[in-house]
Amino acid sequence: MEGSQIMAFAQVSWERRRFGQTLRRDRWWVSPLLVFLGLSAFVVYTTWAAFQGKNYYYGPYLSPFYSPELFGDSPHAWFGPKPAWWFSWLPWSPALLILPFPGLFRLTCYYYRGAYYKAFWADPPSCTVGEPRKLYLGERHFPLILHNVHRYFLYVALLFLILLAHDVWKALWFADASGRERFGIGLGTVILAANVFFLGCYALGCHSLRHLVGGRFDMLSAFRAKSYDCVSCLNSKHQRWAWFSLFSVGISDIYIRLCASGVITDWRIL
Repeated sequence: MEGSQIMAFAQVSWERRRFGQTLRRDRWWVSPLLVFLGLSAFVVYTTWAAFQGKNYYYGPYLSPFYSPELFGDSPHAWFGPKPAWWFSWLPWSPALLILPFPGLFRLTCYYYRGAYYKAFWADPPSCTVGEPRKLYLGERHFPLILHNVHRYFLYVALLFLILLAHDVWKALWFADASGRERFGIGLGTVILAANVFFLGCYALGCHSLRHLVGGRFDMLSAFRAKSYDCVSCLNSKHQRWAWFSLFSVGISDIYIRLCASGVITDWRIL
């Protein structure tokens, strides 16, 4: 018919893909596999290190896994040795009082959620790849609804960032032969400082902080607008900072542990 528009419709049959089924020809499985191996290795090592309860400090250095040390046998302990109220059935380690807080901050992080959804739950393993479940509930139900507490763990993470920065300051003072503290820089000082830098870029680039800085205002002051731009800049590389900070905190503990156990000697730069 003249002047009319003729539209053609194709009949498309939709069929749910089986687990791992896809038309993709690239190596889509590499990324979730690397995430699975990386996060698994970190969780295994962190769990092992947390239950050691020893070799976590060396001179002015304190492992970030154990900082702040509320109770313990090292000179860094705030309130003395192991508390009397500690559970008799649970092995004692100062790290058990600390690690759950930064751990839960990472666990509820927007990036890490997407990463382990794919790598561990295969939900889905990658875009346009079949997953092993037929029902999707999202994060509106228990336990995934608990991810909404991420912004509250952000406050705790920022507090820990200040405490770790103070640990870097303490790592600049070494006891001499007479027991007096003198300024100095060791390789451990540099490693702890780099760890705070990467953790700072990760925490300060958090999506929740971006929302808190500028998400609730119709108009932003000059200072708030500049802060929002800085957080947004860090947020654009959030994945990178998430992994760099994960490696840096692990390397910090490994270095201090090797020094404390006598395997290596701290290299004094200054």
